[in-house]
Amino acid sequence: MGVTRKWIFPILRLIIFGAIAAALVKVAFFGDATATTDPAVPTGEITQAEVAVATGTIVNDIVVEGAIAADATVPIRATLAGTISDLVVAQGATVAKGDPLLRIRQETPVDPVVAEDGSVTQPKPKVRVETVWAPIAGVVGSLPVLKDQVVSVGDSLGSVAPSTFSATGTLTAEQQYRLVTQPADATVTIPGGPAPFSCPGLKVSSGSTTAGEDDPLGGADVGAPPASGGTTVSCAILGEVRVFNGLAASITIAAGEAADVLTLPTTAVEGLSENGNVWVVAPDGGEPEKRPVRIGLNDGASVQIVDGLAEGDTVLQFVPGAPAPAEGEDGFVGYGG
Repeated sequence: MGVTRKWIFPILRLIIFGAIAAALVKVAFFGDATATTDPAVPTGEITQAEVAVATGTIVNDIVVEGAIAADATVPIRATLAGTISDLVVAQGATVAKGDPLLRIRQETPVDPVVAEDGSVTQPKPKVRVETVWAPIAGVVGSLPVLKDQVVSVGDSLGSVAPSTFSATGTLTAEQQYRLVTQPADATVTIPGGPAPFSCPGLKVSSGSTTAGEDDPLGGADVGAPPASGGTTVSCAILGEVRVFNGLAASITIAAGEAADVLTLPTTAVEGLSENGNVWVVAPDGGEPEKRPVRIGLNDGASVQIVDGLAEGDTVLQFVPGAPAPAEGEDGFVGYGG
């Protein structure tokens, strides 16, 4: 028994540890040659993301970032050539539409009358007095004229600033394409302000606008929004809503809804207005087929497919060759055609 413990067990332990060490050396330095790969040969497989046509609902709400602006001042115009005979109101006065502001007196000389005896009589001049009325209700913002000042027809005599406000913003090109119908009103949200409220009298105007453009005589629209070369939307703020000039505002326009229609992500469609293209996945794994489709509403993330596809058809999720949307970017609108 003593010999076994002294010699046999130690020898067996040495043999076992030696075998383990030899196995580790082989694995570390002499691995299976069949498991090695050529780094010059690609082993990965590239696949293109696909998406199936599905039934859904498109809610076409267009959100325009804008601001609250005081409505434009309206100029006070001279309606008669003559001299100012009476200033009825002063700067800062509150007036209603049609209130008298000032009066202009015009004297027209009359030809002298020659009697039979040769005497000449000079009649008094013909006098005409014209009252200039307030064009709108508001506050007389400026009245830089004096009594007995000579004026001509069309001269600017001052302005009236309304106490009303509008929400206004500029439409992007994509939003203009989405605005297939023009509702009568919008919903306005002011950060830190009252709850979202209705904003009636929605107007869409295209082209450049400048102060006084609507007035053929070139009024001074002191409170008007800055000139813009894009397409703008505006709506009237109701009197019971308390707002301030210059507040940031979001204008939401409900431009239509389509329920239970075929939809695709906007990233899968080339072109997002009226007509577009998609790439249909081939059942046999071949090259995708480019197919034209007719497009309806889109909400910025999904688009309605009116014609060209059926429910369950599979297409490429991203238009081939188009740049990938920025990571983390919300509400991207797909790719143009």
